[in-house]
Amino acid sequence: MDKKMVIQPCNINNLDRYAAIYAAAFSGEPWNDNWKAEDAEIHIKEIMESKQSYGLEYLVGGEVAGFILGTSMLFHYGRTFEINDLAVHPDYQKRGIAKLLLDRLLSDIKAQGIVGVHLITAGNTFLTDFYGRYGFEEEKRVVLMGKEL
Repeated sequence: MDKKMVIQPCNINNLDRYAAIYAAAFSGEPWNDNWKAEDAEIHIKEIMESKQSYGLEYLVGGEVAGFILGTSMLFHYGRTFEINDLAVHPDYQKRGIAKLLLDRLLSDIKAQGIVGVHLITAGNTFLTDFYGRYGFEEEKRVVLMGKEL
């Protein structure tokens, strides 16, 4: 049986499924983070509740298999978009779902007048190669800095 595949806007009613996908995806390579679904749910809900949030979900046979989510912000040169999360459930990885979600998101935000897009990803992994195929490059003018408290 062929399962119908659909890309559509994220829906807050699927928050628990997004959280399960996020926790499963980011607990594996290359991140190996120890996400709990309840913490992932809070993380995703906070992004979705932003007035400038935009995201898409990928459905296979009516079940959410992956999603992409981010927010936009206005700068002096125009509005930019930050991809906060792109996650595909491990059972559906390596099927091109991330590519389809990213393609559609980039098309949608360009049509909305977004002038640039950025993201943070694990360095020197298959993810830098994946995003590199879309023209993403390491920033030369900015540095990500952090401090543990």
